[in-house]
Amino acid sequence: MSDNKQIRLTSSEISQLWTQYMNDTASVCMLTYFLNKAEDQEIKTVIESALNISLTHIDVIKSIFKEEKFKVPHGFTVEEDVDLEAPRLYADSYVLHYIHQMAKIGLTSYAVSLSYSVRSDITEFYQQCLDESQNLYEQSKDLLLNKGIFIRSPYIDDMESIEYVQKQGFLWDVFGEKRSLTALEITNLYANIQRNALGTATLIGFSQVAQTKEVTDYFVRGLEIAKKHIKLFSEKLKDDDLPTPMSWDSEVTHSTTYTFSERLMMFYTTALISLSVGYYGMSVSTSPRVDIGIMYNRLAVEIQLYSEDGANIMIKTVGLNNHLWLQTVKI
Repeated sequence: MSDNKQIRLTSSEISQLWTQYMNDTASVCMLTYFLNKAEDQEIKTVIESALNISLTHIDVIKSIFKEEKFKVPHGFTVEEDVDLEAPRLYADSYVLHYIHQMAKIGLTSYAVSLSYSVRSDITEFYQQCLDESQNLYEQSKDLLLNKGIFIRSPYIDDMESIEYVQKQGFLWDVFGEKRSLTALEITNLYANIQRNALGTATLIGFSQVAQTKEVTDYFVRGLEIAKKHIKLFSEKLKDDDLPTPMSWDSEVTHSTTYTFSERLMMFYTTALISLSVGYYGMSVSTSPRVDIGIMYNRLAVEIQLYSEDGANIMIKTVGLNNHLWLQTVKI
């Protein structure tokens, strides 16, 4: 570590650490609430694992910033952003699916952070984060399987031969009879349905406990967008006689009691939007069929406009009395 003190953090390292600090402080708030309300002891164990990981990350990042004499971000806190006395908002099964999805997202985001890092202590930290996410993914996946609620992607026919693409219609047959989906296209559609299903359930809960009409309306609008995207993706799978995954809407209770601060809920909503834009972009790059690419591009624009409206709400209302939304790294 002493050698590293002579090496300044790069802008990419600072941005990744800053973003992760905000994400982990938000996660601590959500996970602490989930742990407080959980009834299933096996799911409680998984929640505790996820919570301990986020708490450890916060301590490490604080230490790095203090050594560099950087200002520690004003993140989220349980005291400011959660009412632990509020009734249960989500069922335990939703929480387990939530942690499983977050672990998968962590595997991707930490790999990116690792690739941006140069200083040895930072690369070691992100390697540790990857190992933790891998363990959490396995832990949550195994429990989902044991409880019989793991959602598998569709099976495809046995691969008995190899066939080369012979005509341009493989890419461009937009208006005529379309070819069957490739395995990778099926994977993307199925995964995007699952992520939107998680977003739908999350926004149902958020819309029930939001305190202002503008924020409530924003969550309801996001809910309708997510449902529409699920419908479009499901239609592509059904055209090939493939099954679609279940939704988690029934895993939300009817509670309308204040539970999370609007700044915390808006933060999570904008984070989900950012993830969707990235995953849709990846889906475009790996979906040769043109009609699918056009669909993803159109939907990405729609959620980017939704994200812009959310930023305006945060600046005008939620951010009015708290500078959290306006924080950034200044060099």
